[in-house]
Amino acid sequence: MATSTKQHAANTEKTRCDGRVFKALVQAGLAWLDQNHEKVNALNVFPVPDGDTGTNMLLTMRSAWKEIAASEETHLGLMAQRVYNGALMGARGNSGVILSQLWRGFARGVEQHAQLDANALVKGLQEATRTAYQAVQTPVEGTILTVAREASEEAALVSTQTSDPREILKHVVERCHDSVRHTPELLAVLRDAGVVDSGGMGLAFIVEGMLRQLNGESLAVEEPIEGASILHSTLEPHDELGYGYDVQFLLKGENLDVDQVRADIEAMGDSTLVVGDVALIKVHVHVHNPGVPLSYGADRGILLDVVVENMQEQYHEFAAHEHAPHLTGKPSIAPPQISEGTIAAVTVAPGDGLSQIFYSVGAGRVISGGQTMNPSTEEITEAINSLPTDKIIILPNNKNIMLAAQQATQLVNNKQVHVVPTTTIPQGVAALLVLDPQGNIEEVVAAMKSASTTVETGEVTTATRNVTLDGVKVKKGQIIGLHNDVLRVAGNTITEVVGDLLEEMGAGDLELITLYYGSDVTLRDAQALADHLARQYPDHDVEVREGGQPHYFYIISAE
Repeated sequence: MATSTKQHAANTEKTRCDGRVFKALVQAGLAWLDQNHEKVNALNVFPVPDGDTGTNMLLTMRSAWKEIAASEETHLGLMAQRVYNGALMGARGNSGVILSQLWRGFARGVEQHAQLDANALVKGLQEATRTAYQAVQTPVEGTILTVAREASEEAALVSTQTSDPREILKHVVERCHDSVRHTPELLAVLRDAGVVDSGGMGLAFIVEGMLRQLNGESLAVEEPIEGASILHSTLEPHDELGYGYDVQFLLKGENLDVDQVRADIEAMGDSTLVVGDVALIKVHVHVHNPGVPLSYGADRGILLDVVVENMQEQYHEFAAHEHAPHLTGKPSIAPPQISEGTIAAVTVAPGDGLSQIFYSVGAGRVISGGQTMNPSTEEITEAINSLPTDKIIILPNNKNIMLAAQQATQLVNNKQVHVVPTTTIPQGVAALLVLDPQGNIEEVVAAMKSASTTVETGEVTTATRNVTLDGVKVKKGQIIGLHNDVLRVAGNTITEVVGDLLEEMGAGDLELITLYYGSDVTLRDAQALADHLARQYPDHDVEVREGGQPHYFYIISAE
């Protein structure tokens, strides 16, 4: 009996982990998700070629890893807090934002724990679940939330039988996968589409990667995932000095004044982001002389994780590779001049043509993004902070960007930031057309919300699999049409589907049809379709605009 007790104690001790071991577990979770994220993407409910849940979760985890990659922190709670900070700033899409909130809750649960023992693991998972549920306005079962909740319940149950964190984690992984398998029983749309929940599957892979690390199993990763990033910029050079430098660092010290540091850094440049506490502050700023913020930080504490990137060189590199993701070309229409005290709009667009359209109707900043490339919380925050006014309205133009936009509003100080919940490009255009920069912001927000509801949206793309959804039977490779994000029609030609989709949209009772053609459509083909529609709707105005969006042949606006 004594020998057995000693062996159990030895096994328990071996599977406890401090901050550095936890760091390795986070990297393992990232690595295993990286190996499997395309499986997660393939679980998209709609049979469209832009499933991005796995990609969003992967990029969120990469951001979390980047935050801790150089850290030698040994305290579990402090390391977990850094994981959350990184996940929050890099959160993309609804799945990424919820994942960041899971990390936020986990960090809260273990903040007083130096090592991850059974008690800390249970508390961390339970608080993670509570925080994630609170972050969603209307929680839905059969999603990543359900998987997280059942994982925390499993951890609590197993902890009454063993104090070995590795054994608890083993049961948690099994419960995660079991919970994922049952998600179609809880959510009809999953059952109808014949898939399980993608976000829940992504979470299961992350936790499974951690367990594999503890068990010494292969993660099939040749190199660490450090340095994997996506360049992004929709801002143009402010003057002859060009873009300048992107400066990032952690400032470690005692009794740091976050508000004062933020004010001082904001005076040095733009795209400022300063978050943290009295002991550690994360700084991000665009400046022409990187020595200024670095010297400022060095005078007040210790600089860690210093990153200085030449954005002008990045721009030139992009110009030579114009199809790089998340970058837009130099706009032919300059962003409007924004005056202090006026209302400015930050909006999101998935193509250069759409970016130009938004600038032409008054957007203050356009973030490159949309389907398959949801902008991160940090990108949205940077866009907000780059504008020289304290009144900002965000137009997400995609339901999968909504949570990131809402998170960004909480990271900005000394500005009034509102989100007008546009979920499509036409809604965003309609809302922006009634923006009054000189108006009362509450009244302007109300007017923009109302305007966004006056337009019908259609989207035309290619089906990626066989499915019967919302009463529409679809075969892989067919052309399909969505009306306000709901699958409505399927056919064999674009012209056929556009015609049927416009009927679903009630175009006959409206006056204006606008075709935003995508990157896979030529102007000649778009004009030919417009001519066909003009004959079909002789009393309507039919317009053609270059959108440049990927994956979707056409985004259609009818009003």
